Amino acid sequence: MGRAGRPTLLRRPSYPVDVLHGGIGYAPGMPAYRIGHGFDLHRLEALPPEGEGRPFVLGGVPIEHTAGPVGHSDGDALLHAVTDALLGAIGAPDIGQLFPDDDPRHDGQDSGVFVREAVRRVAARGLRIENIDATVICQRPKIGPHATAICERIAELAECSVDRVNVKGKTHEGVDAVGEGRAIEVHVVTLLTPADDRAKDGSC
Repeated sequence: MGRAGRPTLLRRPSYPVDVLHGGIGYAPGMPAYRIGHGFDLHRLEALPPEGEGRPFVLGGVPIEHTAGPVGHSDGDALLHAVTDALLGAIGAPDIGQLFPDDDPRHDGQDSGVFVREAVRRVAARGLRIENIDATVICQRPKIGPHATAICERIAELAECSVDRVNVKGKTHEGVDAVGEGRAIEVHVVTLLTPADDRAKDGSC
């Protein structure tokens, strides 16, 4: 408390930080941990000619399904959320700003390209990925049978060991568009730490 019982205002600390590509770099004295959250949702439709759905791809893994995402790129909601989680952790522009959906270059684009760019930006700020934890919410298809392959692909894109990636599948109990099989929703949380600690624990 300040004088006369008034609360003391907390000032945001300033660090000698290099700003790269609009993001926040790591500098000595900054908090050791940076956390990012990513979210994405895509409408699901029947595949052509009945609908406009693209082939169903999740976490970079093709999955057989009667419906697919409607999107400008390949519609991979999981990789989009991973990308935004990584970008958010470093204070960079989000996926929609870096890869706008009105850019014809990204029409049908493999979303792995977006993840790799986010990973590059993380490394450029002197940080590394400690873990990626994802929750995929959809009524169909079931995620469990594909979880291992999805984790392996995300680890490959993120340039980290597979034990640092976790993917869980949940249904929406038949509620709203997700529960009715008309949409897929994904949440991703990631933790970043200074890359200088890499040599100390022998991690990726």
